[in-house]
Amino acid sequence: MSVLAIDVGTTMIKSVVFDDNGTELAVSRIGTEVLRRHPGWAEQDMDTVWNAVVYTVRNALSDIDDPVWLVTFTAQGDGAWLVDQHGRPTGPAILWSDGRAGEILTRWERDGVLEDAFRRNGSLTCSGMPNAVFSWLGSHDPQRLARSASSLTAAGWLFYHLTGVLAMDESDASAPFLNHTTGDYDDEIIDLFGLAAYRRLLPKVLGEDERIAEITREAAGQLGLPEGLPVVMAPYDIASTARGVGVVNPGQACSILGTTLCTEIVRHEVDTTGEPSGINIAYRGRERVLRAFPTLNGAEVLVWASQLLDLDGPPKLGKLAFKAEPGAKGLSFLPYLSPAGERAPFLDPAARGAFWGLSLEHSRADIARSVFEGLSLVLRDSLVASRTTVTELRLCGGGANNDDWCQLIADATGVPTARSGDTELGAKGAFLTGLVLSGAESSMHSAAAKYVRMTSTWEPHPKWSPFYTARYEDFLTWRTLAREAGWSSGRTLPVPGPRDGAGLEGVLRAA
Repeated sequence: MSVLAIDVGTTMIKSVVFDDNGTELAVSRIGTEVLRRHPGWAEQDMDTVWNAVVYTVRNALSDIDDPVWLVTFTAQGDGAWLVDQHGRPTGPAILWSDGRAGEILTRWERDGVLEDAFRRNGSLTCSGMPNAVFSWLGSHDPQRLARSASSLTAAGWLFYHLTGVLAMDESDASAPFLNHTTGDYDDEIIDLFGLAAYRRLLPKVLGEDERIAEITREAAGQLGLPEGLPVVMAPYDIASTARGVGVVNPGQACSILGTTLCTEIVRHEVDTTGEPSGINIAYRGRERVLRAFPTLNGAEVLVWASQLLDLDGPPKLGKLAFKAEPGAKGLSFLPYLSPAGERAPFLDPAARGAFWGLSLEHSRADIARSVFEGLSLVLRDSLVASRTTVTELRLCGGGANNDDWCQLIADATGVPTARSGDTELGAKGAFLTGLVLSGAESSMHSAAAKYVRMTSTWEPHPKWSPFYTARYEDFLTWRTLAREAGWSSGRTLPVPGPRDGAGLEGVLRAA
């Protein structure tokens, strides 16, 4: 008997068939389009997403003789996937990476609303979260809200198609509205954002043991599966990926090197102290919380740099980058290229990228290396913001396939890194969740111990780890100067003195 696990990502949808040992028997993938009708917008056609799921499921099952006994899935989080009373979309899904509500965030930050909400549930709002989307639509498209009956996430949209149940997973509900003590929405947070009129849009929150239902006849027919199979809604993708790489116990940590660079640490309780940053995700009822820092800048930065240097994709960029010496001859890179700015480990919708210290002495390889180093220092930035001692950082996502980058991250963070032998970690986390909720495994701890296999490790280099500690201090200085100057104002900024003999002769903006 086999398990079908579906992973609805932002730019890729995957269906994976696992055998009883947790081994991938078949994988089917199809790319999806992010619609950008206006600057800063990020949307998807909801029916196209479902049709892509149908395609990958049928393709994955086409060469599998072993019957499926369980369907489980994960999906991208946040955003607003609005449907009417009949469950039909009232427009395109507004995604987690959408930046149209940036001005609203700036106002909420100025008025102290964002900090007040963080002190209640430990999550800092970004422009792609439903509270920001509701507020923007209330001002610019109130008719869409009026004709909508529920605001789902990608996972809620998939669960509805598979089972007919309109609901929200606790992990998806965590930011921005969840009360982590009760496991339900916090009406005080809803009122804090001035959204009481849209409380009706929030579907029921399902607890850890409630996210299982039977597949409908219609969905089973579309997918080529038997009617009545159990369907499990796993936590949304970054949380499922953490499970898939075996990060399930307090103190364990991982970083996803994908569309987002997301660093996550398991804790016993919600952290609402310190400077507001990142999010706290319900991870196992009231027993576990995932402290997460999902950036807005990740793999797309590598794609951009590949195009800038006329290379055929990030793998070629990596080969070029690691021909250069560590430090890229003093060249530094702030990787904040998303039109929506940045959301973790700091929030600034106006954040923009920059190369610092560029001169005629720098090569294409130096530029490529500085991009990887800048992204690696973002991971260190997230670990620092977590204020948690971490002894190992498990890496996953497409970027983890690059051995040189895995070593660089160990050097840049000062923490040993490790990589799983599996390729589809979001689907693997959904697989583990499905086993536990169906009763096939007794706990996430036992499931992870049984099915997760780490195959490669990297230790921080004794020479380069101290070097990158110094580079991180420079990185923070560059960012502070850029923020003070208004990021993309075009002003020429003073630079700190050179380190290790590296001259810093000029600035090239990448805003």
